[in-house]
Amino acid sequence: MTALPDDLARALDDALDRVPASRLTPVVERLIGDYRGGPGNVRGGVATAPILRTDDDAAAYAAYRMPATYTAVYDGLSRAAGAVAALAPRTHLDVGGGTGAAVWAAARLWPSLGSATVLEGAEPVIALGRRLVTGAENPAVRSARWERTLLGEGTTLPDADLVTVSYVLGELSEPVRGPLVDEAARRAGTVAVFEPGTPAGYRRVLDARARLLDAGMTVAAPCPHDGTCPVIGDDWCHFAARVDRTSRHRGLKGGTLGHEDEKFAYVVATRGAPAHAGNRVLRHPLQRKGLVTLRLCTGDGAITDRPVPKSRREHYRAARDTGWGDHWPQLDA
Repeated sequence: MTALPDDLARALDDALDRVPASRLTPVVERLIGDYRGGPGNVRGGVATAPILRTDDDAAAYAAYRMPATYTAVYDGLSRAAGAVAALAPRTHLDVGGGTGAAVWAAARLWPSLGSATVLEGAEPVIALGRRLVTGAENPAVRSARWERTLLGEGTTLPDADLVTVSYVLGELSEPVRGPLVDEAARRAGTVAVFEPGTPAGYRRVLDARARLLDAGMTVAAPCPHDGTCPVIGDDWCHFAARVDRTSRHRGLKGGTLGHEDEKFAYVVATRGAPAHAGNRVLRHPLQRKGLVTLRLCTGDGAITDRPVPKSRREHYRAARDTGWGDHWPQLDA
C-alpha cells in the first residue's frame, strides 16, 4: 500500500478542514457521475466547460481522487524507473494535471526533478493546487507552477524531460486525444499516460501506446516489448494499486475498509531505453499449496501461464512475493 507523503496528507487535511463534509459529500456524488458520463464538457473539440467549476468542486475532487491518482501514477512511474535505471528527468510537465497529484508522485520518485509545470483549465483547481504545494518539503513541488490551459485541437506544449497525461484523455473528444499524445511525444524524453482500468480506458491507452511507438519511443512500462499487445477479445490490460483511505475518504465515498484498489491502465514510453528483458505479471498470482502460477506478458509479445512449483525453491520464494503488475525476470521457471 502506498501512503501519501506526510506533507501532502497534511496539506489536504488543512484544505479540506475548511469545507464541511455535508457540503462535500453531494459534490463527490455528482462528480463521480459527471466523470463516468464521458466528455460531455467538450464542444468543437475543446474542453470549454470544466467539470470542476467551484471551490467546493475542487475540494471534493482533491478529497476523493487525488490519493488514487497519486498512488496509480507513483506505481506506474516507479515500474518504469525500475525498468530504465537511466531515467532522471529534470523538468516535468503535467498535462491536465488538476491539483498536481502527478507532480507529487514524480518528485518523490526522482530527486533529479528541479521544476514542474501543471497545465489545468479550471481556476478553482489551480488555486487549490497552488495552496497544497506551499508547505511541500520537496523544492520541485513547492516551486511548481500552474498555467491555465484549455486543451483542444492545436494545443502546443512546452518541452520537458517528463510529460504526464493522467486521467485526461477520457475527458477529451477523439479529435483532441491523438494529436495531444503526438505533441507530448514531440516535446518530451519520457511520456506517461494513465487512464481508468476499464475497457474504454485501456483502448485509449492502447491508442496512445501506438502513437508513442510511431514517434520513435520505446515502452518502459508496463509492456516488456514494443510489439502488438497480446491482450485481445473481451480482456483488457490493467493493473491495481492499493490506496490508503483516511476516515474522511471513507466517509465521502461511503466505504468501510481502510483501503481501496485503484484500477488503472497506463503506458510509459521513453527515448533511448535499453532492450527489454523479462516479463510482466498480468493478474494476481494464483497460489495453491506448493505451486504459484503467474500469468505473464512475455518479452516476445505473448501471454503465458507460468507454473512455479515449490521444488524450484529460489523461484518459488520469489513467485510468492510477486504481485500483479510486477516484473518477472526468471524466463525458465
